[in-house]
Amino acid sequence: MKNLFVKIAAAGLLMLAPAIAQAAEGYSTANVNMRAGPSTRYPAVAVIPAGSSVEIRGCLSDLNWCDVEFYGGRGWVSGQYVQALYQQRRVYVGPQYYRPLGIPMIRFSVDNYWDRYYRNRDFYRERDRWSRGPDYYYRDRDNRDRDRDRDNRDRDRNWRERDRDRDGRDRDRDWRDDNQRGDRQRGDRQRGDLQRGDLQRGDRQGDDRRGDDRRPDRRDFDCRPGDPSCDE
Repeated sequence: MKNLFVKIAAAGLLMLAPAIAQAAEGYSTANVNMRAGPSTRYPAVAVIPAGSSVEIRGCLSDLNWCDVEFYGGRGWVSGQYVQALYQQRRVYVGPQYYRPLGIPMIRFSVDNYWDRYYRNRDFYRERDRWSRGPDYYYRDRDNRDRDRDRDNRDRDRNWRERDRDRDGRDRDRDWRDDNQRGDRQRGDRQRGDLQRGDLQRGDRQGDDRRGDDRRPDRRDFDCRPGDPSCDE
């Protein structure tokens, strides 16, 4: 008798197992992003066109988000964009329809879910940050962006200060060069003036010497009778 009950219970579990594992069929009501987690802040992994058929693998009990399968890919879609057939009519998937539609209530874990479906995605590298939730991820990213912006501002300020210092040094050098050129020009003028003065004085002295060297013309003197020089 005991063995009979065990066999009946086992048969009942086998009959229930497919129902529990079975996914509900749904339809997207708009062009909607299928995301890597139950929030619009998770990365989008695909776009489900309006009217497309999806397999609902499970939904969260506290949020109206469902894990769906679309063309072999997996991701999350809000229940307000998914309808299912219930009692010959389409209804939006919500917690009140989970049990009648045979949709299991599940939990979401970034580590397990991403390890299974998103190992080849770029965002998988940051799963440690995403595992703390999208709010933490975006807050951390905003902090990193602010730090990067502050670093950029500091770097720009340092460059501007260096540019100002270089401009000041250039102006000082230009001022010194101008003064040096002015000093050289004044020195050149003074040397030129001195040289011209020396030349002029030399010319005058030469004229004086040439005047002294000229012998007076004998004809300028009156020969006196008997003066031997008049006979030359």
